[in-house]
Amino acid sequence: MSRQLERLLKLDELLRRPGRHTADSLAAELEVSDRTIRSDLAFLRDRYHAPLGCSRRQGYHYTDSEWRLPHIPLTAGELFALTLGAQMLETYSGSTYAPQLRSALARLSERLPEQTWLDLQSVAHERVSIHGGAELSFDPEIWQGVEEACQSSRQISIRYRTASRGDQVSERVVDPYVLHIYRGTNPYLIGYCHKRQEVRWFRVDRILELKPLSQKFQIDPTFNLQDHLEMIFQHEVGGIPETVEIWFDATTAPFIRERRWHPTQEIQSYPDGSLTLVMTVRGMNDVKRWILGYGQGAQILKPPNLVAMVKEELRGMVRRYGEV
Repeated sequence: MSRQLERLLKLDELLRRPGRHTADSLAAELEVSDRTIRSDLAFLRDRYHAPLGCSRRQGYHYTDSEWRLPHIPLTAGELFALTLGAQMLETYSGSTYAPQLRSALARLSERLPEQTWLDLQSVAHERVSIHGGAELSFDPEIWQGVEEACQSSRQISIRYRTASRGDQVSERVVDPYVLHIYRGTNPYLIGYCHKRQEVRWFRVDRILELKPLSQKFQIDPTFNLQDHLEMIFQHEVGGIPETVEIWFDATTAPFIRERRWHPTQEIQSYPDGSLTLVMTVRGMNDVKRWILGYGQGAQILKPPNLVAMVKEELRGMVRRYGEV
């Protein structure tokens, strides 16, 4: 932003404040000369047709309080989408971006007629309800450190807690490729782990400590983010791709048809209303957890190892709860 534009925006803000504004008081506030202020006021009036008035009682002021500096023209729908999008991002990202979002929206409101802004806020907050589900708690400084490392292609050293291994903590050196927010509430760092010698996913909220390193890195030219994401199911990355076939009964089938669960999926429908979902994925543990959520409405047909995993899980549940 140029110094003149920044000064004009600040001058516009001052003119909207209550009180008497003289060239001297405006110059003192902006730390410029009286001559510069008079030149800026003339620029606002001549270039932007600002409705500027000046009187002994009020000093410099706008004669039309609804006038605004020119801005990028947006339709009512676009303005609403922007307001609602900011609300959604704050809901899903929590406190990490909340201050920046509030600041950005406040700046936007300064460029809009007051009633327009109030109407948008009313609809977005009173007529649309957004709930992000379970909330995460993580250190904003760690999130910021991951962001900066991704942008600068600089290695990081992390202390990481692995939930699947009894909260085991390990030290890792990682080439941070990209931040991936899964389902809006699960932030992952996808990067090359030097300890495991492969691309791994790290939940940002499980990073206990982060230290930026001086070593720069280049993303492996064989790594393709789109291909990488398409082969996983949910967010589990490990394992060899396998073809999964799952049968859903007629009662459960409508819930499967209404979504696209995986880029490779194919659906075979049957006259009784049931269907079979076929897809080639990595991450059998996530498939197991997902399919158990449908209870007796689903049955895994293949692969055999996934069938065995579900049977073992069910046996463990029976042991936990006892015979029924």
